[in-house]
Amino acid sequence: MNQTEIMKEPRDCFAVLQLFPEPYRQKVRMALESAGGRGVPDRQPLSIGGASHSRQRYTCGLQEIRFRIGRPVLFYIDGEEWFATEDGSLQKTLQPALQWIASRKEILQIIQHICRYSMYAYEEELGKGFISTAFGCRVGVAGEVLMGTDGSVKNIRCISSLNIRVAHEAKGIAGVVLPYLYEEKKLCSTLLISPPGCGKTTLLRDIIRMVSDGNRLAGGMTVGVVDERSELAGCCDGIAVNDLGMRTDILDGCLKAVGMLMLLRSMAPDVVAVDELGDREDTTALEQVLKCGCSVLATVHGGSYEELSRKRFLQPLLQAGAFQRYLVLKHCDGTFFVEQVRDGDGQLLASGLACCA
Repeated sequence: MNQTEIMKEPRDCFAVLQLFPEPYRQKVRMALESAGGRGVPDRQPLSIGGASHSRQRYTCGLQEIRFRIGRPVLFYIDGEEWFATEDGSLQKTLQPALQWIASRKEILQIIQHICRYSMYAYEEELGKGFISTAFGCRVGVAGEVLMGTDGSVKNIRCISSLNIRVAHEAKGIAGVVLPYLYEEKKLCSTLLISPPGCGKTTLLRDIIRMVSDGNRLAGGMTVGVVDERSELAGCCDGIAVNDLGMRTDILDGCLKAVGMLMLLRSMAPDVVAVDELGDREDTTALEQVLKCGCSVLATVHGGSYEELSRKRFLQPLLQAGAFQRYLVLKHCDGTFFVEQVRDGDGQLLASGLACCA
């Protein structure tokens, strides 16, 4: 499939089917259909803080498919775990006689298909522990690790586990939080706080798009994105599969600490965006970005605003007042919402904002 055909693929969870060779593709398709995936949006009421909100759910809300040799194949849909059966249905409870048990042969055939039957060409990516695909999905791998003489990981062979993560592009969900992210038409540096699986990457992606394209609050801005794990843009051959806006420049597969400084030197961004701050190197580079007058959009793992005080690597940024806005995300009834919007002093500005397209 060429890049033009890829870009025409429907932006829903059925793009994941392209990652599977037959007959596994048909089995996965049947499982998704049994979960209610038809590619048609449906609207259901969502109650947050006593108020009713509209939500839009696409297909069946597929998040992950996990394969482990000799173990049941698991689907994660709207935050819930499902067991796949050999006949392509999904069950909430384990049924040993019916279960789809992943074999080494199946995992090898799937990973070969994902690598376009050239595992050698993907050796460098496999050494990072994941493969970025043309459909915005990321495939994590585990198995026997081959170490280099310098202590780095050269490759992962004898692959025993696959984690196929489906990227969700939900355009428009950032509209509800945008009014809180600007002061006098200037974008506030913002940190998104969320446990895994609560939509922080999805929301960050749409904030980037709306900031880059311009919106009712301000004109478009030049955004530089360091997409270390290829989750935000989902680049294939350097071209973003996900829409990050018309004024966005992307460094794909680059370390955040390195990429932020590269963007400052080469692309003169107004805004720098990164996903999942994780260590002191990240925050040191981010400090340099802020000193150059750029706004920052970033995410970090956490369950609450109060939890930030326990992350030592963030303390220099917090003490310097680096962020003017904090968004705390939560998961509820198959969708996610912004539980809190706080200003740089920690004062609550809004709560219970449903993120719906």
